[in-house]
Amino acid sequence: MNLTYTQVLPRETLDVLTEKPRIATIDIMRGIVMVLMALDHARDFYHEDAFQYDPTNLERTTPILFLTRFITHFCAPTFVLLAGTAVRISQQRKTKKELSWFLLSRGLWLILLEVTVVRFSMFFQFYYDVTIFQVIWAIGFCMVVMAAIIHLPFRAVLALGLIITFGHDVLHLVQLQPGDRFLIPWTFIHQSNFIQLFPGVSAMVPYPFLPWLGILLLGYCLGEWYTKGFDVSMRKKLLLRTGVSAIFLFVLLRTFNLYGDPAPWIEQKDAVYTFLSFINVTKYPVSLQYTLLTLGPVLIILSWLEKVNSAAFRPFAIIGRVPLFYYILHFYLLHLSAIVLYTIRTDKGWTEIDFHLSAGFGGLPQGYGYPLVGAYIAWILVVLFLYPFCKWYNNYKGTHKHWWLSYL
Repeated sequence: MNLTYTQVLPRETLDVLTEKPRIATIDIMRGIVMVLMALDHARDFYHEDAFQYDPTNLERTTPILFLTRFITHFCAPTFVLLAGTAVRISQQRKTKKELSWFLLSRGLWLILLEVTVVRFSMFFQFYYDVTIFQVIWAIGFCMVVMAAIIHLPFRAVLALGLIITFGHDVLHLVQLQPGDRFLIPWTFIHQSNFIQLFPGVSAMVPYPFLPWLGILLLGYCLGEWYTKGFDVSMRKKLLLRTGVSAIFLFVLLRTFNLYGDPAPWIEQKDAVYTFLSFINVTKYPVSLQYTLLTLGPVLIILSWLEKVNSAAFRPFAIIGRVPLFYYILHFYLLHLSAIVLYTIRTDKGWTEIDFHLSAGFGGLPQGYGYPLVGAYIAWILVVLFLYPFCKWYNNYKGTHKHWWLSYL
């Protein structure tokens, strides 16, 4: 059974839906990972050890902290995959020329948002001593490239996506050093790095675009299974088989440390930490094993959602329809609330806070914060607070046709 909005949303919501066709399972899956994503960012702003050490560092982490970070690994690849799927679905109502222009303009818009609105939400300053190029920039640049790629035959797009996704790990052999001529462009292409763009202006690039382009292209090809007229039962089987195959391939590659991740797993002090080492795959840049481990289960969940008929998923569907709106607001709300609590606890005024990166992250000194449970509480409260706003904006988009609504 295909999960449609008539099965998952109440009558009052149906009355304000946009005329554009939507795939409920995709919106729900996107909403789930958006909610999970907020947990990782709540940890950034609230956990006392957030910038003391990497939560996946097995020498210092705890299992609960590791898993808190690990569960959010599913967010970025899922979001990028489904962004590609949305491109293919939208191709049913737009010409390639129209879609190409939209991808180009939206991609450039996302890059602009990353270095302005999103950046300010993280740092609360305009010093521009450092800028982090995160998933929004990566999606934006990939969309710019995708504006040209959609003109290729479908099989060529699929082949390119597979080649990049399965082959880009070979490029780990190319490791440039400070002072090398092509370090800056190579950092944005494949090698995660902290680089100096200009004197006094640096950039942190945890999301070089090439691996994400491969995922976006595969998501575009996945969208073929969601086109009008595609057999739903066949889609369910294909999603399940592909997801299981991805997990099987991950286990095979990981067990023997064959290929697909620059950090092999090793035996640890006990079985728990050995298991954590096994699933401790590389995100910066995203490796093949990381991609298989995260997207395999997501495809299985998408298959399972095809037969689900429950109003309990309604909030995820709504958040999944307004992902960029949610993404921007959740950063501001988490950061602002953390700063307000910091001023209360320390009796400092806003003018006394040093927002330079050298003094901390966004005005929060290194080592300041709360136990991990505090991050969980902040996460839950922020998501609950944002939901009514997401619901309002979703309804607004459904009853208005302003051109700018497709860009936010």
